Amino acid sequence: MIDIFMEMLSYPFMMRAIIVGVLVALCSALLGVSLVLKRYSMIGDGLSHVGFGALAIATATRWAPLAVSIPLVLAAAFFLLRISENSKIKGDSAIALISTGSLAIGVMVISMTSGMNIDVYNYMFGSILAINKSDVVLSVILSLIVLVLYLFFYSRIFAVTFDESFAKATGINAGMYNMLIALLTAVTIVLGMRLVGALLISSLIVFPAVTSMRLFKSFRSVVISSAIISVVSFLVGIMASYIYATPAGASVVTFNIMLFFIFSFTGFVTRRNRV
Repeated sequence: MIDIFMEMLSYPFMMRAIIVGVLVALCSALLGVSLVLKRYSMIGDGLSHVGFGALAIATATRWAPLAVSIPLVLAAAFFLLRISENSKIKGDSAIALISTGSLAIGVMVISMTSGMNIDVYNYMFGSILAINKSDVVLSVILSLIVLVLYLFFYSRIFAVTFDESFAKATGINAGMYNMLIALLTAVTIVLGMRLVGALLISSLIVFPAVTSMRLFKSFRSVVISSAIISVVSFLVGIMASYIYATPAGASVVTFNIMLFFIFSFTGFVTRRNRV
């Protein structure tokens, strides 16, 4: 196993994929815990569709994909949170409106311009092995910014996640930290689309958190477990992709599914033994 991993590192494109993949997987897992606990986990799916629409526009106009998608997805996250809090359109309805609308725009743009070419296919299903050097630099910088902000505001994010009313009573600006979570998620979604694609990115956010909750109960233990699960799943998935020539994104998600069932069974056995 170690020999295979060292062989993978001998290829520059694999090295780039592993660096970006580990950072994106880590960001997704940390933010996923808050999103799942706040019952807002499908924001990943909604924003990924916005990202797909933005990438379709970038492909059609020959602009830099990340330069177009990041500001548009950030704007969508801000807009989504605002209309969810201040209008009669709540949570899942707001996500459905924005995601389906963006997906429809993306499909229309593609159908009228380039058609379903390889670039669009890569963003739908993931192609982290094709990531170029400029995207690596931008992805690493943005991922580190997300991690630093999450760790710096960890206590406030914890408070807003578990009891928003109590957080407000203690003087915490809950709205600002909800917005911070949404914006960090938006950045992670755009970066993660290169890893598993627009159609699978929500699984990268949801699975590690939900899997950890099968065994662990405290917020900190769930966060740590989610981070470990997400990184291990990525590394095993990318190795399986290298060995068996399977799609990298699908391989990562498949291993996440396997761990979910393993943790669920272990949690079930543990609870039965306590009774």
